[in-house]
Formats: sequence, C-alpha cells, structure tokens
Amino acid sequence: MNAKTNNQFEGTAENTFAARCQSCYKAFVAEIEQAKHMIVNELNERLDTHGNLFRLALNEAEALASQTAYPHLFFPALAMERVQAVSNWRNRQRALNQQHPSLAA
Repeated sequence: MNAKTNNQFEGTAENTFAARCQSCYKAFVAEIEQAKHMIVNELNERLDTHGNLFRLALNEAEALASQTAYPHLFFPALAMERVQAVSNWRNRQRALNQQHPSLAA
C-alpha cells in the first residue's frame, strides 16, 4: 500500500469509528428519553400540580446515571428512586396541609 492509500484508509476508519460512536450516543439518548416518557406515562395520574417536580427528578436521575460507566443500567433504578422521593415529599406535604390547614397558604 502506498502512503496515499494508507492515509485514505485511516481517514475512513476514523470516520467510521466516529460515526459509530455518534450513532451509539444517539441511541443511548433515545433510550433514556423513551424510559423517561414511560415513567411519566406510568405516573400520569400523579402529575397534577407537582408534575414538574417529577420531570426534574427524572432529569436528575439522567444526569447522575450519565456519570457512571453504565448509565443505561443505572438510570431506571435512579429514576424510580428520585420519583419515589418526590412522591413521598408530596404525600408528606398533603399530610401536613391536612393537619394544619392554616399553613397551606
């Protein structure tokens, strides 16, 4: 192989590798978005006035998962943990508001 052919091959290999990396990243992001939508749909009846808190919890779970070596494995557990924390907080707020209606405002 001459130098020109070798350089063309390396450029193609790098482009192919970069394209695969980009494709994998796009697939990962799509899977995370799909999981977030599934969770939101499952919690649809709970998404009254605190719907934004649930979405923020999912975003936080996504950010935490992306810091790990296997984000696609950690995201579902982190998402459910964060959503459960929001749900527990909301239930606690309701209980407090029922006990002390004057503090609800």
